[in-house]
Amino acid sequence: MAYGFERFVTTHTGSLPRPDDLIGTMFAKEEGVPVDRAALAARIGQAVAEVVKKQVEAGVDLVSDGEMSKPSYATYVKDRLTGFNGTSNTFVYQDLAEFPNLAKRVFGDPGRSRRRTPACTAPIEVADPAAPRADIDNLKAALTGVDIAGAFLSAASPGVISLFFRNDHYPSQEAYLFAIAEAMRGEYEAIATAGVTVQIDCPDLAMGRHIQYAGLSVGEFRKQARLHVEALNHALAAIPPERARMHLCWGNYEGPHHCDVPLAQIIDIAFEARPATISFEAANPRHAHEWTLFERVKLPEGKIIIPGVIESKSNFIEHPELIAQRISRYANLVGRDNVIAGSDCGFGTWVGQAAVDPDVVWAKLSAMAEGARLATKQFWGG
Repeated sequence: MAYGFERFVTTHTGSLPRPDDLIGTMFAKEEGVPVDRAALAARIGQAVAEVVKKQVEAGVDLVSDGEMSKPSYATYVKDRLTGFNGTSNTFVYQDLAEFPNLAKRVFGDPGRSRRRTPACTAPIEVADPAAPRADIDNLKAALTGVDIAGAFLSAASPGVISLFFRNDHYPSQEAYLFAIAEAMRGEYEAIATAGVTVQIDCPDLAMGRHIQYAGLSVGEFRKQARLHVEALNHALAAIPPERARMHLCWGNYEGPHHCDVPLAQIIDIAFEARPATISFEAANPRHAHEWTLFERVKLPEGKIIIPGVIESKSNFIEHPELIAQRISRYANLVGRDNVIAGSDCGFGTWVGQAAVDPDVVWAKLSAMAEGARLATKQFWGG
């Protein structure tokens, strides 16, 4: 039973809209402008308290810190680990290559255009071991006196770090992945040890197909994806599976996505990952049909799924009845106790990203909560 509740609980992918003043300060920090570190830390703590309150008001059961401290879900690691220097990575999105005008719009996003992804040019080691503790403390402080089902903090996977920061130092991709895994192990364990679920963000297992490994065959990509999972499992070896969840996605950008690898071609590899709970996109037009995969693929014992039932790139507010239908489709196939309602991806993947109006974000999350209540009546009665 998902988190022990006799109802469908709700969550999201992690990132949420940041306050405008915090966005401005984080832009300055990313661009090398001196900022008052103590003032920034205090504002982050306030922002976490604010975003937790908004999640609870919207009816979210499993809440996060909204990634208030991070410039993005992946690139934050350059501030916590050594070894990343030099020029930024260049990304070719296979689906956008056919649509150059759209590519300009996607890469011109205020958040995406400012991201910094320097290469790995030296050994990777932990530079700021206190940073995860600060995130934990901010979240726990915000949860004081709050009645929720649970909480999580997100962390970048070894694979997605290898995607965004090219390897100019280690002799092989395998060596690079396991070096990252060793460096990130402490962050993962600190979160789990604190009694907070650690969410590992793994877009590399899906998005990596049409960016990092676009030149490979499906079979060759699957081999690389399995290596990514092996590195992740190595880093999570000391964490019980039920204390971890994993998010995979095909890239949180409004592109054609016609080059996305089908879920059917990666689901078995995703099941090999240690986390007991798997979150994935299931609401957007490219992947909403893939619920039928579970008509022929059995959910492994002990696994729970978080299908996206609201989209993260559209300002449409999904109707609660549609959300209930989406939840029900999965519950009918894998069992009601194995389904949590979630979002396709984050609503603040990069600082300054504003694909969905912040007020609409909260309305979408409220609609998800209402849809979960409708589905609960169908499956549990009352």
